[in-house]
Amino acid sequence: MDRIDALKSIAAQAGRGDLHFPTHVDATLKLQRALADPDCHIDEAARLAQTEPLLAARTVAIANSAAYNRFGNDVTNVKAAVARVGFRTLGALAAAVIVRQLASEIRDPALRAKADQLWLHSTHVAALSQVIARRVSFVDPETAMFAGIVHEVGGFYLLSRAAEFPGLLDGGADEWIEHGETAIGRGVLLKLGVPAPVMGAIEALWNGMRALPPETLGDTLLLANDLAPVGSPLLERDPGVSGMQVGATIDFAVGDGTLSSILEESDDEVRSLTAALA
Repeated sequence: MDRIDALKSIAAQAGRGDLHFPTHVDATLKLQRALADPDCHIDEAARLAQTEPLLAARTVAIANSAAYNRFGNDVTNVKAAVARVGFRTLGALAAAVIVRQLASEIRDPALRAKADQLWLHSTHVAALSQVIARRVSFVDPETAMFAGIVHEVGGFYLLSRAAEFPGLLDGGADEWIEHGETAIGRGVLLKLGVPAPVMGAIEALWNGMRALPPETLGDTLLLANDLAPVGSPLLERDPGVSGMQVGATIDFAVGDGTLSSILEESDDEVRSLTAALA
């Protein structure tokens, strides 16, 4: 089977919902669904979060980040962290754990390096999306961060299957965009139960439709994706062109300031969110 046939095969399976996840992803999906229950109390949410050590650690780290800890009062337990960040952020962090688990069984060093870069890219996009939503586009910041976390989930799934198809990634970005990104991404997002507004924003990212200044969740995600200093390894930028160089060409007025001034003011928040997610 050649590369394109392999991509089409994986995409067709994803479209049918025939997805092969590591066993621990199913456990975290159940945890995520329990957290989404409107009757879930904070004590139960904290207990559930503590059943997944990575989720517990990230929740405390996010709660102590500059974006959520404006007065420098660190929390030291999961319940206090959940009370600070809220259930919606906790749900986004559960999604972050699931995304990382998709790549947890990759053994090939080259594929592992791509997965690590893809996660670093996702953390930057998530952090930038949260800040841009709060300071520029005025859409919901927690939804924007969630969209940033999951926007490359199809790529993680592809990397998790790549060892089965030698040479699968040799064709570069064009083959991924044409034959895999949308179909595989949509299938995995549906499996994860991603809400329709977030699906719509990620579809807008795939279609490349963006307005400046950003007005919608999709605009916010696209702008954050362009500004991210680390790119997706599946969609490599031109050699020698960094995310910072791309971002330097994007600026516009926001109220009495500019995008660049807002990003400069928010640098600590973006850095701390990125570090907590990573």
